[in-house]
Amino acid sequence: MKRWLLVLLTALGLTGCGYNDFQRMDEQSKAAWSEVLSQYQRRADLVPNVVATVKGEAAFEQETLTRVIEARAKATSIQVTPETLNNPEAFRKFQAAQGELGSALSRLMVVSEQYPNLKANQGFADLRVTLEGTENRITVARGRYIKTVEEYNVLARSFPSNLTAMVFSYQPKPTFSVANEAQISTPPTVDFNKK
Repeated sequence: MKRWLLVLLTALGLTGCGYNDFQRMDEQSKAAWSEVLSQYQRRADLVPNVVATVKGEAAFEQETLTRVIEARAKATSIQVTPETLNNPEAFRKFQAAQGELGSALSRLMVVSEQYPNLKANQGFADLRVTLEGTENRITVARGRYIKTVEEYNVLARSFPSNLTAMVFSYQPKPTFSVANEAQISTPPTVDFNKK
């Protein structure tokens, strides 16, 4: 009788420990991360087509193209493994490389506005629309990942599931952050008196 009582008490104690929640949320965050990677890969795959199209414009700024090519090479050279999600430093490096590629592509799109022949090129226009759509998909995928990581991290830090996290070494997962947070928190200066 004592044995059954001990088994029953142990089972009841484990039902509120959050172990299964950790498993479910870990899998959700991995799936969300896979979607982020898929969208980043989609963007990286578009870059050679964009660069090839832009190279057709003879007067186009070589420095801008070089930055895009180098940023793509850096972003695709980082090996992403499942452990990346649990390694804040590796995650930061990956995030920084993707940020550089995004910035280089944004600069390319801004500079391309100065070239009428390029703007009139239907292939470039199609690539631009596809790239903008991909950037939107990246934003959505990152948002989903951030939400799943938030849920996981709340579970890892809340009582009593934080005890389960300690026992099974479930560490909070890193999430995306803004590299230039101080810069973007400063409001822009607007002067309507300048001509």
